Amino acid sequence: MNEQALSEVKVLDLTRYIAGPYCTKLFADFGADVIKIEKPDGGDPARKLGPFFDNDPHNEKSLIFLHLNTNKKSITLNLKTTKGKGIFEELVRDADIIVENFSPHVMPSLGLDYNTLEIINPRLVMASISNFGQSGPYRDYRASEAVINGMGGRYLEMGLPEREPQRGAANTYQYQAGNAAATATMLGLYVAKTQGIGQHIDISIFELLNTSQDLRSTNLVAYQYHGQTQTRTPSIAGTSLLPGGILPCKDGFVFSFVFPGMASWRNFGPMLGIPDLMQQFPNPFDANRRGELEAIWVPFFFERSKQELMEEAQASGVSITAINSPKEVLEDPHFNAREFFVDIDHPLTGKLKYPGAPFRTEDMSWVARRPAPFLGQHNQEVYGTLGYSKEDLVKLRETGVI
Repeated sequence: MNEQALSEVKVLDLTRYIAGPYCTKLFADFGADVIKIEKPDGGDPARKLGPFFDNDPHNEKSLIFLHLNTNKKSITLNLKTTKGKGIFEELVRDADIIVENFSPHVMPSLGLDYNTLEIINPRLVMASISNFGQSGPYRDYRASEAVINGMGGRYLEMGLPEREPQRGAANTYQYQAGNAAATATMLGLYVAKTQGIGQHIDISIFELLNTSQDLRSTNLVAYQYHGQTQTRTPSIAGTSLLPGGILPCKDGFVFSFVFPGMASWRNFGPMLGIPDLMQQFPNPFDANRRGELEAIWVPFFFERSKQELMEEAQASGVSITAINSPKEVLEDPHFNAREFFVDIDHPLTGKLKYPGAPFRTEDMSWVARRPAPFLGQHNQEVYGTLGYSKEDLVKLRETGVI
């Protein structure tokens, strides 16, 4: 196998659940030697998160875990034991990166804070991902995606104005945090490699929300200018005759972004074969005529599949997209033409399709080398490099160290 971009990089992965494992997955998929360090009694709690393969709640069949931990090695290690901490410090000596997403008090309470670890390895880059960051009054608060969005003001902008705020999709910012952490850590690694200086990188999911580009940063800046809070917008179906929003078609639904003043509205008539549609309906906010327009576009939509509608809309300059099921996404001709999804063979699930490279390089440095590991699968391999024999590992297991 050709060398990958990060083949010479060694990562100690102390992460759990989603944000941290996604960060280290990016390193592993581009070639880094990522050693996932898990608790002996169950490992990463994500192993217990559904959905599960064949609906079997098995510790090694969580589809979230399988996706987020491809190309990694797994060892078990109890960091609360003196011997366990000593072994971890041995691993730190040759590591380039540590990524952890415990609560901020955990690593210092274990005696494994960055100030301690950098004495062992001055070039070490350590990324800490937490809900609110390593300092501040909220530092030790527990949080979920809902808490982060609520406290960050995002939910106030979601939903209908006459109803309560609406929550969004779960775990979105967990993945964004993992991506941001990987980017920041690579910058830290570059400095470590070029200048010989390690550093501790503090990633706050709460702060990440408020620098994101899904209207959060835009609305916060707007507030600074005019002091007004972004309001929730009403449904287009209640204020306009235009076919905007989720609409039915022959085999399912499409999302239509045909709104007043946009090119999509000007191009919608020609797409329907009625070039003078705007002249027939000059006032797009005249909801009293909605029935007349529906008599035109509804039959047109129900004669076509969502894929056909999307393709005709693209050719006409109209913003309409298919709303696909997971099966349809996997079978999408564009993804398949670019070979985006890859088959990874796991001992308990067989071959499954996984999302592939998040971006492409000329040498295609992203490679699916192996499936997510079993808990402790690489104990003998990793500890063997430190000089521990099989007999040593038996004793360590008996004493609760691994």
